[in-house]
Amino acid sequence: MADSQQSKDVMNVVEGEYSDSKEHVYLQETFYILSKKNSVFRVRLTSKGLSLAKETDGNCKEQTILLRDIVGSKCMRSKRRRPGAGSCVCSSLVGPHQLKVVDENSGDLDENDISAYLYVYAYILKRSRRTLKRERTTITLRFRSYDKYDDNNREAQKWRATLKCLIAGQPITYSPPVNDKKLLILLNPKSGPGKAREQFQTKVAPILQEAEVPYDLHVTKYAQYAREFVRTRNVYAWRGVVAVGGDGVLFEVLNGMFERLDWQQAFEEVPLAIMPCGSGNGLARSICHLYNEPYIPQNLTGLTMALARGKSTHMDVVRVETKTKIMFSFLSVGWGLLSDIDIESERLRAMGGQRFAVWAVARILGLRKYKGVVSYLKIKDISNLPKPKQPLTLSHSVSQDGALDSPDAEAFIDCDEHSEVFSNARSGRHQRVDSWYSVNSRRSAFFSTRGSEYHSVTSENSEMRSPVHVCMHGPASHLPSLMSQLPSNWVHEQGEFIMVHVSYQSYIGEDFLFAPRSQLCDGVMWMLIIKAGVSRSQLLSFLVNAGQASHVEMNSEYIKMVPVSAFRIVPEGPDGILTVDGELVEYGPIQAEIFPNIVKLLVPDNK
Repeated sequence: MADSQQSKDVMNVVEGEYSDSKEHVYLQETFYILSKKNSVFRVRLTSKGLSLAKETDGNCKEQTILLRDIVGSKCMRSKRRRPGAGSCVCSSLVGPHQLKVVDENSGDLDENDISAYLYVYAYILKRSRRTLKRERTTITLRFRSYDKYDDNNREAQKWRATLKCLIAGQPITYSPPVNDKKLLILLNPKSGPGKAREQFQTKVAPILQEAEVPYDLHVTKYAQYAREFVRTRNVYAWRGVVAVGGDGVLFEVLNGMFERLDWQQAFEEVPLAIMPCGSGNGLARSICHLYNEPYIPQNLTGLTMALARGKSTHMDVVRVETKTKIMFSFLSVGWGLLSDIDIESERLRAMGGQRFAVWAVARILGLRKYKGVVSYLKIKDISNLPKPKQPLTLSHSVSQDGALDSPDAEAFIDCDEHSEVFSNARSGRHQRVDSWYSVNSRRSAFFSTRGSEYHSVTSENSEMRSPVHVCMHGPASHLPSLMSQLPSNWVHEQGEFIMVHVSYQSYIGEDFLFAPRSQLCDGVMWMLIIKAGVSRSQLLSFLVNAGQASHVEMNSEYIKMVPVSAFRIVPEGPDGILTVDGELVEYGPIQAEIFPNIVKLLVPDNK
């Protein structure tokens, strides 16, 4: 049981007794622990976070819950703690011996309890053996300095409003900031092992509720659903677009945005985000790596906090051109061994990420060689790159049916789900399930935030209207056409290759550190070339040690890593696999160039 004594509220910024010269105190209060004689908590809300100082018999122990680890707060009339929730304010200081800050005799909605309770939800970074993880903690503060509930509630609401302003980075007011815009969640239930629904419901939705972030959830139900959705809807109605699934879902979202005439404005005003529920999850792993956020498979805490906090940064995109298509990529382009493993292991999808390791063994035993020409524009000094500039406006583009064209008027027809599925099936081309159709499913009951909506795949209002003729817009290309001669300053390598893989993220999979020096926005693509003649033992070492990026130091006659700003691959022969962001594309000549500062991406607040 605890009591509180009102101390001086500091609504104007003042220096606190325990604060350093850069820390400002906004509110402070003393809380008495009646079960412990001569024990009090002096709680201060500062520019750094929530400071908890326990004073017992003249001894003081202090801990600060950092502002960046706090997702939200809530005021309630009486004690209401969720099962499995973190402990009270004391537990952060005294470990396993949890003291009671709330009255044991105070039940839910107890009219005789005039106290107001402030619950602060935080996910604190803690070290567990050799790894970092986030631990959920609920800080409970009970206000009952006054003899009326309304007065106590007013004090609790003052703390809540101030905390929300600090989290949002807005001026301190008595009214908490309100953002009526929802997040748009596009979820592919077939991504990876098919547990995206469950992971969203259990890992993401509860944190969004604590942060009071509303959302609209749409479950994909056929090929290119996410792509059509962002192309045809008013995306400005949402505060961000979140792809829940594998990298293929974000690939659809990215290219759907580039099919809008207003693509520049859309990317600047509507940030994108990824919730990794697929097999590869390269971008999500890269974000966590760059922002010092623990990445634990099936644990989406840190990336969900990024959705709640709303911090964004720019990301490069790569314009990729084949003989009949233009597309935009955020992760990688591959030819040979890694692409073979990625695509051919689809039959083992139920294994999740382990399917890659199993199929890698099969491909090394039955090693393939590919003839062709690899050309690239090498970056000579990556330590002295010019600051990335905003791209030029659009030039030529490509329509969905493969014909190079310019933007023209879009006619719309009703999109029929079944005809889309069957037409793709008849084409005979292999499609990735991560970005392929997601089958109709029964309605699910989702735990969602107040004001959030779940749109069932069978909802009558979920049908979209799809343009007959879709144009790909985007930044103007600086390269010659695909079949034209390249400039003289390009490097050309001809012969037999085991693989050529180009990535612009640090990770291309959860456990595959491909380019340690890569940043989200640096204007660099990293090209790994492995030529025929390399031994199987070297290849096995390359794959086994992928998590340590040992290949970066393996520059030799057969293996080398090159920083490039553009490249072209021209395979010989009709058979082989080419992938863009893990998606199968037509086999043949392909070229790409990087454009910095195109997309805004929601990222953690830990850097």
